[in-house]
Amino acid sequence: MVAVSSTYPSTSYLSLATTLASTLNTASSSTTSTTTASTSTEAPATAITLSSAAQAALAGKDFATVVADAKAKLATLLSDAGRTSPLQDSKVAIDLSGLDQRELFAMASDDSFSADAHTAAGMEMQRRFENALSGPAGVAQVTGNYTVLYKAAASYLDSLGSEEKAGDDWIAGRAAVTEGLKQLQSNPKTLPDTGDADPVQLYLALVNTGQAQQQQDIADVATAARSSLDSLYADAIAKGKAPTFNSKTTTGTYIDMSGFASRTLSAIALNTGDQFSTAEADEAKSALRTKSGAALLAGFQAAAKSSDPTAFSQNIISIFGSMSAEERQAAGWSDEFYQAAVQSYQSTSKLTQMFADAGGDSTGFLSWMGK
Repeated sequence: MVAVSSTYPSTSYLSLATTLASTLNTASSSTTSTTTASTSTEAPATAITLSSAAQAALAGKDFATVVADAKAKLATLLSDAGRTSPLQDSKVAIDLSGLDQRELFAMASDDSFSADAHTAAGMEMQRRFENALSGPAGVAQVTGNYTVLYKAAASYLDSLGSEEKAGDDWIAGRAAVTEGLKQLQSNPKTLPDTGDADPVQLYLALVNTGQAQQQQDIADVATAARSSLDSLYADAIAKGKAPTFNSKTTTGTYIDMSGFASRTLSAIALNTGDQFSTAEADEAKSALRTKSGAALLAGFQAAAKSSDPTAFSQNIISIFGSMSAEERQAAGWSDEFYQAAVQSYQSTSKLTQMFADAGGDSTGFLSWMGK
């Protein structure tokens, strides 16, 4: 499950239910009131995940090794940032995106980590869960169909490590999501009645009450990115090879930004804080365009396999909703682009409904459209 306060895992989305139960009805009605009717019951939102081989390799580590790896990564992050704590002003002050789910859980739960490390890991776990749901939540807001949101929650929970899945809060939360998906089969436009353990409805309550986890300040992201680049340059020089952005170099060391998180690339591409050269910004923009293009391609390919003619527009809406303002700006994803996707969804939905009212069905409509 996902932490929402400084005491993960004992205080999680599950135990938060006590304090947020009174807001759930408000959150549900608010969310429902802002949605648009939909003829779609499919949820084709796109997600990029680790390969099966990579997941198997991570799962194969014993937990003691996971703890040791998490400690080493945390120590490096703190050293690079010149810090002794991962927190500053009750916010995460370092980039924890490089820790995998099991390492993050180890940092949040193992007694060998400091209280600040527990808090920081819990906040990062909450951020990841909320980020996994933010795109599908955008789709649900446009379509009125909550199935995509519950499918996203199920996929995310299933991707967590075995140690976390053994916890009572994960078990209760996953059961609530399963029940939610069952109820949505007959009524996809109404939030299911699943009880206080439902992490999806708790997420919606947090969003509607302004308690969702905030993204790390872009200035802090830029500072960390500057440090990471400088470290890569120093390593290259120490090995006697000049750092370069030429991927075909035979004499230098290629500085590959493709592994940087999208928000890190955005900070560099936008030259946040005037800390980056033109060459660095251009390389970050190129890497970000590659990531953005890959997401769009995956969304298109998933839509091509779907029987829902609105699938591609829904995928665009989902991707847009999962991006921060800086990521959208750096990648060129404007509000106009988002509105075009919404309008495409609405017009295609209307045409599909009109075709159905005239005696056709979705299969016939797709054939008529040339699919």
